[in-house]
Amino acid sequence: MRLAILDHGHSLGARLLFAFIRRVSGQPAPEILKLVRYRPDFLGAPMKKVVHEAMRGSSPWSVADRELMAAVVAQTAGSDFCTKAHSAVASRAYSDDARVRATLEDLETAPIEEPLRATLRMLAKLTREHVVDQEDMRSVLAAGASRQQVEDALAVGFAFNMIARLADAFGFFVGGPEVFATGAKFLLARGYR
Repeated sequence: MRLAILDHGHSLGARLLFAFIRRVSGQPAPEILKLVRYRPDFLGAPMKKVVHEAMRGSSPWSVADRELMAAVVAQTAGSDFCTKAHSAVASRAYSDDARVRATLEDLETAPIEEPLRATLRMLAKLTREHVVDQEDMRSVLAAGASRQQVEDALAVGFAFNMIARLADAFGFFVGGPEVFATGAKFLLARGYR
């Protein structure tokens, strides 16, 4: 159920920002921006800081890899909005839409490196079952991921388990490919600030 607060109830400053975005991009303001602007003190600022650090902070994972992680977590959580949004960002970051599509269709046969495959497998299990064990971590490390990569992937998993559930709880509008392409361009240029 979509909550009307995402469409009505923002401050004048937020409404002006949304109008500016629509005018410049030709697309409506992103749904997540409407959410973080609704309660900036409670949800917006803290969430943006956590997500930006997970997705754009220093990491041995590339931005494209982390966006792919976000898409896999979102797909596993069943969030159509977040899956499409982060698939678009990952595709643009990799400059390879086929790689992203293949990974989301069949992780086991996707054309990706083994450390990333094992990490995505672990994130999907964590999202689906809400638990991973020592054996799961050993498998990721044995595939070649470093401890830092595991920690960074878990931060992405945390952020996008939260966001995917918020997107579904608030009934984010799932637009067409042009909406997600515009959003991907923005997220790659600016990050999650």
